Amino acid sequence: MGAIGGLWRWRHNPLRRTTDLVEAWVALTALLLILLVAPVLGSLVGALTQDTLQQAVREQRHSRHQVTATVVRELEGALLDADPETATGRESRTRVLADWTAPDGTPRHGTVLAGLRSAHRGDHFPLWTDAHGRPVTRPLDSATATTHAVLAGIGAALLTAGLVEGVRRLFVRRMVRRRYARWDQAWDRAGPDWGRTGTGS
Repeated sequence: MGAIGGLWRWRHNPLRRTTDLVEAWVALTALLLILLVAPVLGSLVGALTQDTLQQAVREQRHSRHQVTATVVRELEGALLDADPETATGRESRTRVLADWTAPDGTPRHGTVLAGLRSAHRGDHFPLWTDAHGRPVTRPLDSATATTHAVLAGIGAALLTAGLVEGVRRLFVRRMVRRRYARWDQAWDRAGPDWGRTGTGS
């Protein structure tokens, strides 16, 4: 709004310089870009990210399978869950030696993280595997993918707005420096005679 006011103020002002008008037009252009282009770009980035992530969700749901594993024995050292989709993101998990059956029917045995506070021999827990029975992280949730897409869109819009504002400030700073340089040159030309008019010297 300040840009529009600036344009109106400088419209017929006798003190208006060309740079004042240019500065007001640059501010108005930046404002329009921030209000119109940034949201559109954010929406496009969000939509593209949503499509990509939802495709990843579908692929992961197809390629990952949940099986039931059985604890053989607990191993030393409880670890924090690295899965970003758990409720708290800091869920304690227990490192165990376990047996499970792969989706293709082959028996598997190995060290995995179990979502158990304390694991005892014979305890059962869910485990995500690929088609060959190798442990994997659980598939990306559709709601989480949407959240990431929304955040990507907002980030793109804010980044665009920041970039436009940064370019505007850089442009105005260069204009101001050039204006000061011109004032210095004019002052240097007028300086030696300053204050001597009408003194008879």
